[in-house]
Formats: sequence, structure tokens, C-alpha cells
Amino acid sequence: MAQHSHSFIPAAGHDWLLPFYDPLNWLLGGDALRGRLIEQATLARGARVLDVGCGTGALTLLIKTARPDTDVVGIDPDAKALARARAKAERAHLAIVFVEGFGDALPDADASFDAAFSSLMLHHLSREQKLVTLAELRRVLKPHGTVHILDFGPPRGHLSRFTGALLHRAAHLADNVEGRIPQLMRSAGFASAEEIAGRNTVLGSMAYYRGGAQPA
Repeated sequence: MAQHSHSFIPAAGHDWLLPFYDPLNWLLGGDALRGRLIEQATLARGARVLDVGCGTGALTLLIKTARPDTDVVGIDPDAKALARARAKAERAHLAIVFVEGFGDALPDADASFDAAFSSLMLHHLSREQKLVTLAELRRVLKPHGTVHILDFGPPRGHLSRFTGALLHRAAHLADNVEGRIPQLMRSAGFASAEEIAGRNTVLGSMAYYRGGAQPA
């Protein structure tokens, strides 16, 4: 199991912005983006599912709502965001386990999950952290398991190219903008990895990635 000693970026970027995170997510159409991510996974009945970097639980709650028969676990290092996620799940009467922890040091045993998800978390990490986190996701997936990632991707169209040029100035986003996420997934041990869809948003170009523990 990987060890860590690094800090983290809060779900909303700064603690004081946390109360505004969920309303802003709704206004920007985040639920629709995440809904498409859940659809691509085609989760089996009774699947055990992990949401890494779950923040306030936006994706975690959507998974459990869409597939009540699944066993869903969300993990995030931000205790304040997790408190909000737990409160939202309780209000919605959804049985979800939330764990405080880092994606590059998952507390779970090998081959524990049928599917893993990550939504707009990977781009916050350095390349080294991306590789370690992806390797941890591969470790905790069962042999038939899959990982499903929504994050910034290569620019599409004039507006997203402009946004991509701005994003490219951030070192952590270079791998996303230059289309290297599938390559990093394979380097981390996934037998198959691909970008399967893309969408332009007001925040820039988004991409949907899928990785398999076994060849596609």
C-alpha cells in the first residue's frame, strides 16, 4: 500500500468556497456530465464501487441513486467535504460509506472493487501522483474490474482550444490537455485504456476515459 505525506487541494479549491461548491456544480451542469460517466460503466447488480476524490459526494450519491443495488464507497482527504457528503447521503436515505484518505494510498485490499470512478480529481495531481493513484486503482480492482474517469481532455473547437491554452500553463494539466491520460493508465498497469468520449463545457474540454484490468 502506498504511503503519502502530501497536502491536498480542497474540493472547492479553498475551504471558504466549500458552501458554494454544490450550487456551482449544479449550475455548470456537473450532474449531467457525471451521469454520462455512470452510464458508460454499465454496473452489474451488486457491484462494489469506489469513488476516489469524492469531495462532497456529487458523483457518489449519483451512483447510489442510479444503482441502489450497488455497494458504494467514497474516499477523499478533505474531512470538511466528507462531512457534507455524509449529511447529503443521510438526507437522501442512501447507504454510502465515506472514508477519509488519499487516492495514492487506498486503505483497501487488493481486488476489492468491481469498478472505480474519478470525477475532476486527476488533474489536480502531479504526473508522479497520477501514476501512483492510477496504480492504486488498478490494485484494488478485481480481475474483471474497470475504472471510469471524467476529467479535462484535449481541446475540441476554438473556444476549448483557447481554454486549453490557458490550462496548459498549469503543469498538472499538461498531461490532460496533451491527451496522455490513456498512456498514463497503461503505464500504471491497466491492460486497456482509452478516451471514449468528449464534451465541450464552459470550463473547457472534458474527456471520458475507461480502463480495464484485463484487455478490452
